[in-house]
This record gives sequence, structure tokens and C-alpha cells, in this order.
Amino acid sequence: MSNVSILNLLKSAVSKGISDIHLKINEHPAVRKDGKIYRTQLPVLTEEEFCQILEMLVPSSFRNKAYDTFDADFSYDIPGVSRFRINLSHELGKMFMVIRVISYHIPTVDELNLPKSIEKFSLFTNGIVFVTGATGSGKSSTLAAMVNHINKTQEKHIITIEDPVEYVFTPDKSIITQRQVEIDTPSFPDGIKYALRQDPDVILIGEIRDSETMNAALKASETGHLVLATMHTNDAIQTINRALGFYEPKDRDSVKKLLAEALRGTISQKLIPRIDRPGRIPACEILVNTPTVKDFILRDSLEQIYDLVKKGNFNEMVSFNISLFNLYKNGVISKENAIYFSDNKVELQQYLRGAFHGTNFDV
Repeated sequence: MSNVSILNLLKSAVSKGISDIHLKINEHPAVRKDGKIYRTQLPVLTEEEFCQILEMLVPSSFRNKAYDTFDADFSYDIPGVSRFRINLSHELGKMFMVIRVISYHIPTVDELNLPKSIEKFSLFTNGIVFVTGATGSGKSSTLAAMVNHINKTQEKHIITIEDPVEYVFTPDKSIITQRQVEIDTPSFPDGIKYALRQDPDVILIGEIRDSETMNAALKASETGHLVLATMHTNDAIQTINRALGFYEPKDRDSVKKLLAEALRGTISQKLIPRIDRPGRIPACEILVNTPTVKDFILRDSLEQIYDLVKKGNFNEMVSFNISLFNLYKNGVISKENAIYFSDNKVELQQYLRGAFHGTNFDV
């Protein structure tokens, strides 16, 4: 595969709605579309061709790191077409790469089919909001939509700290500073620490992976800044447990108090295949930190949070199962996929049975 061929493959991926491209030596290139992997009919990729592609895609300033480390993340642009986030890794001593398509167009909450209530999180002037989900669940797009909503409606200074930078924002009412880890700042904790000296209102953290980053995020949220961050967790309870799990048991009580005060809410999402048209649609769990939620966190009664979320229509909280039920009820997803993606299948099946006896969820 020549450099021209890889460019054509990247452009074709954008035009066909492909989300990811997988390139491995001695294998046919593969792509992901609507959540499913497909092996292409393109020729098997030789080691020489892989190295040529690497030479073209890796930024010159990043080349030594890309070759000398086991894993590296960087981005690539085709002007007028799209941006691409690239992960370079090793398997059995050989390199492989996964390329994620990142559109120049920053989608809105409406375009992503997300609950409109998500925009309300952008009205907070401090605290922390977590956007969570598995890899490929749309977290980056949701964060980008939230940041751009702030950008278009509020006079703020927004700083993003990412690895690598994904969506590129055009300043509107806000000014925006975008920093890439290991190019513009040494690490997430360093980026947050120095961001506090750069007169920010909003700080986006690409991912919280450890206690040092969590400490920095909580400090920023305590000192009058709105922090938006992602974590690889499936729901609100897992998110709170993961945040506390970064710490030694002796430190968790003090962190619990900080988190209970700083948390504004969590947005957890999964992308579900549609049946009404091609593509996928998010099912969302939304937790809003009320005084009752705060009390449950402080008392280690996290399981009771789920019951509160199920009953949270009055403050626009919603559980995954109610989100899945409504998507099914509205003819957007299949019953089979609703059950498949549910973490509490028995409860969802009860909802589905109720659907045929007049049950109605007004969310």
C-alpha cells in the first residue's frame, strides 16, 4: 500500500462513515463501521509498506518517541477532509496502528441525539462532570458538543488537555486553548496544574487515569473552575467507585468528601445500532448530584444511587434501562439490542412487558 493508497483509504473512510481503520503487518486492512469490524479486500500490508505509512503519518517532532516506545498516540490531518487520531502499538514484536476518524465538524447535542438536559451541565461555574463509557462509545464527541455549546453561548476561557488533541475548536464567544500531552505539556497533572495559572473558566481533561490526575482535577473544580473529564467506566456507580479506587484506603474518606462536594453529575453512554436507519444512537444514564446523592456518597450507600436515578425525572436524571426502553418504544432500536446492551436485563424485561399493559415513562 503506497502513501497515495493510505490517503485514499483515509478519505474513503470519511466518506463512508467508517469510524476506525486497523492496520497490521501481513494482514488485510480492517475497518469498523456502526460498531462492527469488517476485513477489507485491500492487499495484505507488508512490513515495508507499513513503515512507509508510518513515515507519512507520524509528525516529525514525534518520530523518535513513536519508534522508541511500546505505545504512542498522535494525530494526523488531511486539510479539508478530516482529522485522525492514531494509536501505534506492538503485537508479538511487530507494530500495528488503529486510526480513529475525528470529523472537523463539531456535532451538537441535538445532532448526537443526546438528552437536551446535558447542555445544563455547561451552566455550572465550578465542580466536575464525568463523561463515561467504553472505548468507542462517543465520549469525545459528547465532550466536544458540551465545550462547543459553552463556546457559542458564554464568554469563557476554555483550556483542553488531551492525548492527543481530537476535535479542534474555532473560538466564538469563548477563547479556547488546546494543549496536547507530551507536545505542549508533559502530562495530564502538569497540564492541569499550569492551566490554573492561565486564567481558565473551563478545563477539559481528555482522560483521568490515576490519582495524580484526579487530585489535580478535584483541586481545579474546588477553586472555581468547571472541569469536564472522561473515564472508562460504565455507569455512575462505577465512576464514583473508580474515582475512589485510585486512592489508598486510608485516604478515601477525605477524597470522598471532596468528590461529594465537587461532583456535578455523570453522563454515561453506550452506542446502540439503529433499526430505523443506518448508524448508532446513544443510550444514556444521567446522574445529577443532589443533596441526597451527596449523602449516599458520604455514607458509602452507592447502590441506592441507582434507585434514585430511576426515579429522577424531576431533575432530569435517567437510567440506562429507561433510556433503552424509550429508544425501543420509539422504534429506534430493536428489542433484542435493548436487552443485549442492558446491564440489568431482568429489570428491562419487566419494563418491556409493562409496555404492553399501558406502562409509560415520561422522560
